[in-house]
Amino acid sequence: MSAVLPVHGADRIAAARPTRKAGPGLFGKYREIIIAVAFFLLFDLGVLVLNFYTSFKIDQDTVTINLSGRQRYVSQRVARTLLELDATRAAGLFYKPETLAELRSGAKIFQISQVAFREGGTIPGGDGKPVYLHPVTSSRGRELEEKVEVLWKPYFALLQPLLTGDNFTQQELAAALAYSQAHNSELLGAANDFVTETQQIGASRASVLRMVQTGGIVLALLNFAFILFKFLRRLKTSDAAIEAATEENREILASVREGLFLLTPGHQLGSQLSRSTHVLFGKTLAPGQNFFEVLSTMVSLKALTDARDYVELLFSPHVKEQLVQGINPLSEVELTVANRLGQQTTRYLSFHFNRVQDGATVRHLLVTVQDITQKVELQARLAGERQRSQKELSMMLKAFETEPAMMRAFVERAEASLLEVNDLLRSTSSAASEIQVLKAVDGAYRRIHAFKGDAASLGLEILATLAHQFESELQKLKDSGAATGDALLALPLPLEDLLSKVGAFKALGQKRSGEDAPSRQANSPESLHTALSQLAAEVASDCEIAIQLLRNAVVHGVETPASRQAVGKPAEGQLSVVLGPDEAGQWQLTVRDDGAGLNAADVRRRLLELGWYNAEQLQSFSDKQIVANIFKPGFSTAGTASRHAGRGVGLDLVQANVQSLGARLLLSSTPGQHTEFRVVFS
Repeated sequence: MSAVLPVHGADRIAAARPTRKAGPGLFGKYREIIIAVAFFLLFDLGVLVLNFYTSFKIDQDTVTINLSGRQRYVSQRVARTLLELDATRAAGLFYKPETLAELRSGAKIFQISQVAFREGGTIPGGDGKPVYLHPVTSSRGRELEEKVEVLWKPYFALLQPLLTGDNFTQQELAAALAYSQAHNSELLGAANDFVTETQQIGASRASVLRMVQTGGIVLALLNFAFILFKFLRRLKTSDAAIEAATEENREILASVREGLFLLTPGHQLGSQLSRSTHVLFGKTLAPGQNFFEVLSTMVSLKALTDARDYVELLFSPHVKEQLVQGINPLSEVELTVANRLGQQTTRYLSFHFNRVQDGATVRHLLVTVQDITQKVELQARLAGERQRSQKELSMMLKAFETEPAMMRAFVERAEASLLEVNDLLRSTSSAASEIQVLKAVDGAYRRIHAFKGDAASLGLEILATLAHQFESELQKLKDSGAATGDALLALPLPLEDLLSKVGAFKALGQKRSGEDAPSRQANSPESLHTALSQLAAEVASDCEIAIQLLRNAVVHGVETPASRQAVGKPAEGQLSVVLGPDEAGQWQLTVRDDGAGLNAADVRRRLLELGWYNAEQLQSFSDKQIVANIFKPGFSTAGTASRHAGRGVGLDLVQANVQSLGARLLLSSTPGQHTEFRVVFS
C-alpha cells in the first residue's frame, strides 16, 4: 500500500527536490538573510544598551532636579523661621521649640545637600529615604553651585549659634536675620537658576533617548523590509515547486474517515491532520500541539504514562516495531469528548502507530485513529446480556433450592406489596399536592424496602438489586423538595419489571407444588434460622468490612476488626439469632451482637445534624428518649446508603411489622459491649 505523507516547512521543500547534505552551499543560499538577521540583532542590542544608559542618566537627573528644587524651598524656609524668631523676640515671648527645630532641620538639609551637589554622596530624599546624589558636572551647573556656595557659607556660619543651642543672644539672631534679608533674593535667584539648569540637562537627555529610539526603529524597519523581501522571494519559488504535492496531501486528508497525522520525536502533532482527526477528538487540533497534552484531558494518568513509554519505544530504532505492536496501551481508549451540540459523550478510539524512517533514523510516527465505539458498545451489550442471563439462571436455581412453602409465602407477600405500590402510584394524579405525592412515595418506599429484605433473605439477588434501584428512585423524589404527580409517571416501568419477575417465580412455584411435597413447614424455626443465616453471610460479604449484621436491626453494631482488637475484643464479631419459647412459654426472637452498642451521644449528634431537634431540645431529653428515635422513619447513622443500610427505613419497618403481629419489640444495649433486639409474641 502506498500513501502520500504530509510534510512541513523545510520538509515540503525537500519533497520537491532531491535530498542533499547540508554544507557550505546551503549556508550560502541563505547568506543574505542570515547577515540581515545578524544586523537586526546588532541594531536591537545597540538600541537596548543606549536606552539603558540614557534611562539610567535620566533617573540621576530626576533626583538632581527634585533635590535642587528642595534647596530652593529650604532656603526660603530658613529665612521665614528667622523672621518668626525675631517677631517672637520683639513680643517678649519665649521661642517656640518647633520653630527652632524647623530652622535647624532646614539648615542641616541645605548644608548636606550643598556638599553632595559639589562632591556627591548619600542624603535623605524627599520621602526621607536615602538617595545617592551625583555631583554636578556641567560647567554652568558648577558655576551656579559655586555662586550658591559663596552666598550660603557666611550665612551658615552666622546660623551656627542658633543651630547649636538655645542660649543664643539677640545680637546673634539679629546678625543672621540681617544677612538673610540682605542676600535672600540673591540666594533665591541662584537656586532658581540652578533648578533651571538641572531641568535643561534632563530634557536634553530625554531628547537624546527619543532620537536613539527613533533611529533604532527606522533601521530595524528597513532591515525587516529587506529580510521580508528576500524571504518572500524564496518562498514564492519554493511554493511553486511543492503546490501540487501539497494539494494531493490535502485531498487525501480531507477524504479519509480515519484520523491521520504525523507525530514528531518531540511528541508534537505534524503540520497536516486529516479532517476526521478533529471530529474524533471532539475538538479542533493545531499543528505543533503536544500529543500527550491533548490526551491528558481525555485519559487516565496511567494510560497517559503507558502511552508515553510506548511512543518512546517506537522512536528507539533498535526496538523491533513488530515486537511492540501487541503492547499498544492505546489500542482501546475510552474518551470523554464534546459532540457537535457541545454535550459530553463517551467515545472509544483505537490508536495505531507506524514508523516513518529515513534509513535507520525514525523521523516520525504515522498515527491512525479509528472510532470503535459501536464495536465496544456491542461487546458490552453482549457481555451484559450474558451476565443477566447467568444471574437469572442462578436465581431460578436458587428458587429450586428454596422450600416450596417458603417460596409461595414470599411470592404472595411480594405480589401483594407490589400491587399495593402500583395502586399508590397510579392513584396519585398529576394535580395532587406535594404532601399527597410524598405520602404516596413514602408508602411505596416502605413496601419496596420490605420486599427487598424478603428477597435478600432468600438469596434472590436480581430481585433485591432491582428493589434497591427502585428505592433509590423513590429516595430522589423524597429529597428533591419539589415532588409532583407527574414525577411518578416514570416509576411504573421498573415496577412492571419486578412484577413480571415475581410472576415467573409464581408460575414456577405452582408447577413445583404439583410435583414435589414440602419436606418441612415454611415457618419452622429451622427454615427461619437457615434464611437468617444466609442473609447475615450475604450482607457481611457484600459490605466488604468485618461483619455487617442483619439488615437495619444490627447493621451498625459490630465494629471493624481493628477497632475491636484495640479494645481487647476478637477480630470477628459474634451474632446470635435465637427463636424459641421463654420460661413463661411465650415465643420470642432474639438477635444479639457483641458490638459497640448504642451510644446516646452519637444518636443525639445525628438528630442535630438531621435538624429534627435543636440543641436546647436535645439537652432536655433523657438518653432513653434519645435512643427511641432510632425507630423513627428516616433516621440512620450510616454515612451513605447501600443495599443493606442508610435509608432510615429498617428499624421503622421492623417496629411496624412487630406491632401488626401484636408483638412487642424490646431493646437493650450496653455501650462498648452488646446490642440486643427481642421480639416477644403474646
